[in-house]
Amino acid sequence: MYRNDENLGESRQEFTLLELNNRIKGVIQQSFPDTYWVRAEMSDVRQHAASGHCYLEFVEKHPVNGQLLAKARGSIWAKTFRMIKPYFEMETGQSFASGIKVLVKVTVEFHELYGYSLTVVDIDPTYTLGDMVRRRMEIIKQLQEEGVFSLNKELDCPLLPQRIAVITSPSAAGYEDFMKQLVQNKSGYIFYTHLFPAIMQGEKTEESVIGALDKVYRHLDCFDVVVIIRGGGATSDLHSFDSYLLAANCAQFPLPIITGIGHERDDTVVDMVANTRMKTPTAVAEFLINRMDDAADRLNTLQDKCSTKAIEILTERKNSLDLLATMLPSMVTSRLTSNHSSLQLLGMKLPSLANNLLEQNRFALQRLVVTLPATAKQNMERKNSVFEKIDSMFRKSVDDFLLKRKHALELSEQYVSLASPENILRKGYSLIYKNGRLVKRSVDLHEGDELSIHFIDGDKKSRIIE
Repeated sequence: MYRNDENLGESRQEFTLLELNNRIKGVIQQSFPDTYWVRAEMSDVRQHAASGHCYLEFVEKHPVNGQLLAKARGSIWAKTFRMIKPYFEMETGQSFASGIKVLVKVTVEFHELYGYSLTVVDIDPTYTLGDMVRRRMEIIKQLQEEGVFSLNKELDCPLLPQRIAVITSPSAAGYEDFMKQLVQNKSGYIFYTHLFPAIMQGEKTEESVIGALDKVYRHLDCFDVVVIIRGGGATSDLHSFDSYLLAANCAQFPLPIITGIGHERDDTVVDMVANTRMKTPTAVAEFLINRMDDAADRLNTLQDKCSTKAIEILTERKNSLDLLATMLPSMVTSRLTSNHSSLQLLGMKLPSLANNLLEQNRFALQRLVVTLPATAKQNMERKNSVFEKIDSMFRKSVDDFLLKRKHALELSEQYVSLASPENILRKGYSLIYKNGRLVKRSVDLHEGDELSIHFIDGDKKSRIIE
């Protein structure tokens, strides 16, 4: 219901924004007049180059799930920062950087333009490393103990990385910079990219990037490398890339992974296990282009070497042919002269060679005439001896054959005699004939058939009654 302050007799108090902020500032100064020791984790630490002031964020996270619980802007003025930084690094052995959990002495400030902030006036270095760095070190140690920390680094990056699986958010500015740099390369190289969308900030980053890696794995043969890129931002936004599960998946992935996450100052566990770590998405594109340039340079160098070698070989062959063409007439003349001399010498030796050959043949014929009768007689005697042996062996073989055949005939005669009908009848058997034919089966006999029974001593007639 609308409230009319005028009707209630009350005056309405109005403030300008500046007046309200000044009141808030006054309340804060009155409520927090002293300095306070605050436990927090430093994030997005950066030093202004010109002024020397250090600007950062203080964050507090849930101890279990890492969810961001509180955040405040912080600043360390140059004079203080020049003392605090070396003192802290000397005492802790750690760089004064994001991810460190610190105990700092602060004043609470409120500025009309910039709002609430904490100004650091002192630091306790005994409060050492924060949860983020400690967890990162534990993750790195675990990956090393499992033997997977350097697996992806050991993969050889392809000489021609043209087929690229890109894991990033489609709306990320870094993705646009990456694609622009890749497509507009000066050498005109063609790259084939495929985007695997993923959430690159927040609690679902780990799950989303691992899911994208799983999709790439299902099409492993289609890609040469995997690129994980993300634009810059606060260091606290990169917390998800210090995940054990995500780092383990990247370390064991069978394709080289190239990362371009955040800015140059950012360094996550995923960066540490990746095959190649670049500063930004643009730097990743430059790396891929440079790989192609290196391959092109090698190819050009090889082409130059082949051309030079081919020219050397052709020149060498040409010189050899030229030298041969120069020497050929003299070589032909020399060879003809040599052959002519050899023919002349052979012509001079031919008569004596022919006489010697004839004399050798005549001598051989004379020796053959002398030895031929004796040789012929010896050959005849050897052949007669062989013939006698063959005749004796033939006669013996014939006698053995006839003896074997005689024995076989006697056995056959005995068998025939034993198997003859008369011999069977002598043993008490008889033969039954019907119409002059021997009866072999009872089914061939019928009532009234006249039979003739043949015994050893004669025949008898009979009839079938039933």
